[in-house]
Amino acid sequence: MAQPQEIHTSIPTNAAELARCMADPQWRLFSGCLYKIMVKGDDGEDSMVVPFKPNSSQRRFVTRLWHRNIIVKARQLGFTTLIAILWLDHALFNANQRCGIIAHDRDAAKVIFRDKVQFAYRNLPPELSERFPLSADNADELLFDHNNSSIRVATSMRSGTIHRLHISEFGKICAKYPDKAAEVVTGSIPSVPTNGVLVIESTAEGREGEFYDLVQRAEGMDASKALLTPKDYRFHFYAWWQEPKYRLPANTVHISDKEHEYFDLIEAKMGCRIDPDQRAWYIATRTADFSGAEERMWQEYPSTPEEAFQISTEGNYYAKDMIDVRKRGGITRVPVLDLPVNTFWDIGNSDGCATWFHQELRGEDRFIDYYEAHGEDLRHYVRELTLKGYVFGTHFLPHDADHKRLGDYNKSTRQMMMELMPGQRFVVVPRITELITGIQQTRKHLKGVFIDSDKCKKGTERIEGYKKKFSRADNRFTDEPDKANGCSEGADALRQYAQAKETGLLTYSGSASNAVQPPPPQDWRM
Repeated sequence: MAQPQEIHTSIPTNAAELARCMADPQWRLFSGCLYKIMVKGDDGEDSMVVPFKPNSSQRRFVTRLWHRNIIVKARQLGFTTLIAILWLDHALFNANQRCGIIAHDRDAAKVIFRDKVQFAYRNLPPELSERFPLSADNADELLFDHNNSSIRVATSMRSGTIHRLHISEFGKICAKYPDKAAEVVTGSIPSVPTNGVLVIESTAEGREGEFYDLVQRAEGMDASKALLTPKDYRFHFYAWWQEPKYRLPANTVHISDKEHEYFDLIEAKMGCRIDPDQRAWYIATRTADFSGAEERMWQEYPSTPEEAFQISTEGNYYAKDMIDVRKRGGITRVPVLDLPVNTFWDIGNSDGCATWFHQELRGEDRFIDYYEAHGEDLRHYVRELTLKGYVFGTHFLPHDADHKRLGDYNKSTRQMMMELMPGQRFVVVPRITELITGIQQTRKHLKGVFIDSDKCKKGTERIEGYKKKFSRADNRFTDEPDKANGCSEGADALRQYAQAKETGLLTYSGSASNAVQPPPPQDWRM
């Protein structure tokens, strides 16, 4: 849709002029003449009926509308209302179209249909409403008699083709109803044709689930300025500071120097201006609505895209570094070259094991693959490496790989791997005194790496999810990694790369002449 212009007019009385306006989507949506909505009254008053005129965030979304869209947003910015009007308008003026809205539960679906879809239709101007008679008016669907188009609201849709689909609060669906989320992904989303329009929007609900995964992919493509196909999602973010109503008199709220530093940081990062009244609203809302819990504020009223999902700024080791990697295009398709492949390992006794696969081209570190598993012995991992068919250079093992393990073998990990992979070159990365030293080295070398977006997807998630353990007794994050979320093995394996490079163990030959061809596959059923 073209850039909308401000339209100041009323419904034309001239038939020719009315026909022209009715054929113009901009006039229908932006003039305020066709659709009415209910809004909350100020100062606790009852709801009011007002003409629908999109606000600045809604207008921006309409101009950026794509075939597949995913919205991360602050609360109550009016996107469900906007899309209900868009879908109603599309159904009214286009024949044989099916428009749908999926809500996170039945009560929400009922409210959306009654207060947004039905309300807007029943409050069309009298001189126009007779043009759009109903063939069916059900509890969750309007079917129009003049063109056989319809709009309905439900908790799932998978039958037939849905030309316009909006999934509201998908983060809540993923967090509270994972089975329903799977149904939406496998049934509802595929019902939208390639030339249709799909909009998924939500506030954040943690760093797990389909919504989080979709956002990460979309934001990564947005950061790298990748060319979108009709199947790719366009990333949209709308912060609390973009809503003009979110403000209070600055002289009524105390704001500390640390809090001002936070707002100053957001201004610098987002290129925005957060005035004193906006800052006062934010602090007052955090205190009154969420008892001062900044995590809840980040979730419901994010200032930046990454803040919507973060648990704590201090809690994530590499979150900011990985955002920088994405912004410079470091998460991309990395082709496998005719060069040696190095591996970097983290090997657990009873927990998981992770391996990164690395190549170097003229000093450029390229990660082409990642593998992890849990509850397997070394033979399993050696088999997986062999099946990949890479020509290996050096296998870098963690410092405890030289420790003998009591049991059936009484051998070190390196000894066992040398027997399982004869002819291969193994190097043990020396132990560091402080974990934070290795983390700082990893941050340093992440600045130049390239990571394959497909084969290293799980590994990338592990790096981004690597965080500190939170002590509820002390109400702070400790210096100890949190191993409960399964991210430590992948992060520790990558740390072996940084430590090897920092200590000069990772040498570059620039050719495959010193590489060792893996042995033929063995029968691992023995």
